Amino acid sequence: MATQLSQAKSPTELVITWEALPKDFQLEDEPVENTGQPLLAGALRESLEISGFIQPQMLIASNFGLCATVNGQFIAKAPDWVYVPLVNEIVGNRKSYTPNLEGNIPAIAIEFLSDTEGGEYSVKRSYPPGKWFFYEQILQIPIYVIFEPNGGLLEYYQLENQRYELKLPDENGRHWIDAMGLFLGTWQGTKEGRTGYWLRWWDQAGNLLPWAVEQIEQERQRAEKESQRAEQERQQKERLIAYLQSQGIDPNNLPQFE
Repeated sequence: MATQLSQAKSPTELVITWEALPKDFQLEDEPVENTGQPLLAGALRESLEISGFIQPQMLIASNFGLCATVNGQFIAKAPDWVYVPLVNEIVGNRKSYTPNLEGNIPAIAIEFLSDTEGGEYSVKRSYPPGKWFFYEQILQIPIYVIFEPNGGLLEYYQLENQRYELKLPDENGRHWIDAMGLFLGTWQGTKEGRTGYWLRWWDQAGNLLPWAVEQIEQERQRAEKESQRAEQERQQKERLIAYLQSQGIDPNNLPQFE
């Protein structure tokens, strides 16, 4: 029978330690209930990578085990997307991450609501605890986002006095994340064959961080504008030459002015 955390300690007396993942511990390989989740998570990382935001000391991962030991019981939860500003050691193939032991506490955790309720709101204290309780009371992740991709509902929670408080977006429907220097908000459109709502990043000036296909299109439009400008300058030059010739002036032998 699983040990009850609430029986061992009261919620304010949880004994939390930060220990490495036991070698014999098997992380749960939960199936993805919504096939759009990998696309949503990948899109969040893609725009950060293209913009040059991601640095080697950061940890950005999807369906990745976050670990803690509570009252002697080892716990691992895998948010759909997580951002850690600074890790102590750069490891190419991490299987899990233990905050404090291996680096910073995650700055933000994001869950995408599945077709069936998957515990994103669970405050269950018994072992293993619910995701909400784990992020809020044990890891104390400053920002917790729950996104419902079908309807585009974005719930943005911020840790205040050890409790998650729902925050309203700004006038543009976005939330400023100081730890990242970016806005997070929703966007509606199509990517990789999926049409619907997405989570997107905006910089401090309000510019949308592009995906690869968008950046390619922006470069194409920029090149097209430059080509049009060059053509306009060529036509203007030809008109000027024609005018000078009509006045009996050789455009290749113009007088020098001092």
